[in-house]
Amino acid sequence: MIDHLELQTRDIEAHIRFYGDVLAPLGYELKVNGPAKGYGDGTSLDFFFVAGEPSAHVHFAFSAPSRAIVDRIYETAQQGGHGLDRAPALAPRIHPNYYAGYLRDPDGRLVEFVCHRPE
Repeated sequence: MIDHLELQTRDIEAHIRFYGDVLAPLGYELKVNGPAKGYGDGTSLDFFFVAGEPSAHVHFAFSAPSRAIVDRIYETAQQGGHGLDRAPALAPRIHPNYYAGYLRDPDGRLVEFVCHRPE
């Protein structure tokens, strides 16, 4: 289980805009505004942080409550001019209800939004 995740970046302002846009449909907003910028939903202590200098590229996934939210996140990223990787689609090779869309953050990291529920 992940308690929190912090990514290092060269361009904090681009990341604030990117994550502010794509995490909003999940109910996350900027909650910690110090040297590290932390996003949370205000109901738990689950946080996602960006700060500092870039680290190695990683792939991580945010859980979405529905396929419609996965679609909305991808559309939000597209409208915001953010990096797109793969449009939302089923990935039955993983399991029959694995529905995911993929983006690239401003440092090129692969960011996945996935729903495991049937439509």
